[in-house]
Amino acid sequence: MSVEKFDLQKVHAKFTESLVEEDDVYVDQYLEAFKELYKFFQLMGTVFGFVSSDVKEKVEILEKLRGKENADSFLTIRTMMQYEQESNLLNKKDYVSGSRTLLRLHRGLDFIQEFLKRLGELEGDGKTNGVCQTAYNDTLAQFHPWLIRKGATVAMYALPTRDQLLERVCMDVAGAMKLLPEMLSVTRNVYDRTQNLYTRYDLHGLP
Repeated sequence: MSVEKFDLQKVHAKFTESLVEEDDVYVDQYLEAFKELYKFFQLMGTVFGFVSSDVKEKVEILEKLRGKENADSFLTIRTMMQYEQESNLLNKKDYVSGSRTLLRLHRGLDFIQEFLKRLGELEGDGKTNGVCQTAYNDTLAQFHPWLIRKGATVAMYALPTRDQLLERVCMDVAGAMKLLPEMLSVTRNVYDRTQNLYTRYDLHGLP
């Protein structure tokens, strides 16, 4: 079954809609943006298997939390962390934590924004494997065991040039390149807000 192409405009729109108040992020819109990013991972094939295998499962867990009777407790990232911490749920056996689940997506977002940023700095015929490796080493690699790091490194050797990659994954290559700086700006805002909330509630070390 073919995967629908990646729409960078949708990621930009959903992450923009996710921003609430001065320091918070709506969970629903965050997840909608991530579902679009999941298409990007799928279209990249086995190269991003170390990210995509986790993304779909984590998004579904958070969507289920948003569908429960206490859905308002998971309206934003801040309300979710506050609720789980004040209710002593983070160390409760058999409880699937939204804060812990989101942390995996948050780390993946760090990688994808670094990769896309470096991708945008390449010439059209520039090879993408080097920038992908650098982005990975600077972000996700520190959380992965050796076997996954090794597999990811080997898979990256097969990455094509920038233009070939964009043609493979994007609906509108020219439009995507034009919008990329704005999309990266709002993505960085979402990432920084989330990072600050994990720091505020001291949850970076969730297992």
